[in-house]
Amino acid sequence: MSSISRLGATALVAATLAVLPAAAASAHVRVVPEQTTAGGWTVLTFRVPNESETAATSQVTVDLPTDTPLLSVSTKPVPGWTATVETAPLPEPVDFSGTRLTEAPSRVVRTAQAGAEIADGQFQEFEVSAGPLPDAGTRLVLPAHQTYTDGTVVDWADVAEEGAEEPAHPAPELTTTEASDDGHGGADESSDEAVDQVGVADVEDAATVTASAPTTAEPDTLARLLGAAGLALGVVALVVAVLGRRRRSDA
Repeated sequence: MSSISRLGATALVAATLAVLPAAAASAHVRVVPEQTTAGGWTVLTFRVPNESETAATSQVTVDLPTDTPLLSVSTKPVPGWTATVETAPLPEPVDFSGTRLTEAPSRVVRTAQAGAEIADGQFQEFEVSAGPLPDAGTRLVLPAHQTYTDGTVVDWADVAEEGAEEPAHPAPELTTTEASDDGHGGADESSDEAVDQVGVADVEDAATVTASAPTTAEPDTLARLLGAAGLALGVVALVVAVLGRRRRSDA
């Protein structure tokens, strides 16, 4: 192998490896809120990638908080999946729109019908409308549980501590915010990269993303890989140009 070929291959490998950690880190369950304004309503988009090469994801369960309850929860239909909202008693009764409530939604369970499971290399999105959101500054942790067709269950329930490294299986989460000066809530500006917050939440503007059939790869992962390939080709071209100048100079 010539020196040019060796340098080109080395550059390509280095550039590809540089992007792999970022791509791998994004592959977990996450939640992306439409908005986080206290007292308002939001659409929570849970993005669920399949991480098994030998089994498909057949069920996704999201735990909802009961200490700061979301008093009304509804689900958006996803073809091939059923949705069930379970309730549980509240620690203390809560007044909601003139009604005294003693229980609230506690879990959302999504179950795939045969043939609709999330396969290797695919992901699915599940939307939930919920509210009203609790006081500003409230941290809502939404643990998710991903069940595979081989019986394996992965619990995305680890709570990340401030300043610490991200845990292996981070729970999806969000933090409520104050209303803007005009009294209207804005979209969550933390967006995909920062909202590894059901992490049942990656990333595009998921506030407008609707539930869709599984696709073959996560968009952010594919973009990183294509970017790495482009970077590697650029490095190889630069090496070839430099070596060509040196040969001409020596001649």
